[in-house]
Amino acid sequence: MTDPAGGSSRKLLILNGPNLNLLGTREPHIYGADTLADVEKLAADAAEARGLTVECFQSNHEGALIDAVHAARGTAAGIVINPGGYTHTSVALRDALSGVDLPVVEVHISNVHRREEFRHHSYISGIAEAVIAGAGISGYRFAIELLADRL
Repeated sequence: MTDPAGGSSRKLLILNGPNLNLLGTREPHIYGADTLADVEKLAADAAEARGLTVECFQSNHEGALIDAVHAARGTAAGIVINPGGYTHTSVALRDALSGVDLPVVEVHISNVHRREEFRHHSYISGIAEAVIAGAGISGYRFAIELLADRL
């Protein structure tokens, strides 16, 4: 991926969707005790170990997530996304991710396939390089390592 100045972009966008700001307090029996700040530190550390940087963004608003995806075009080398509930509902987010032509890795803290039936379908998976589910927040590290290996 080339940045507008002609250099090579070494930044990954880490996107977190709705309700992930509640990590650490929301259903800890499902999502664990780690907070969003813990996720962001883990992501930054994992990226730094691979010579990358991260930009982290969380929103409960679909349009804000789409705007962040659009802004990544030309500035990021790839996207790690936990779309939260938008995984199962947002064609618009899928289209944005597909439209920016960046590698995407979908991450879920819980194993969505062991949960309610409606969580088994993802609009994002079909365009993702990989899907990591059920590894807790370590899934973000795995996603960053995978993208780093492919850049």
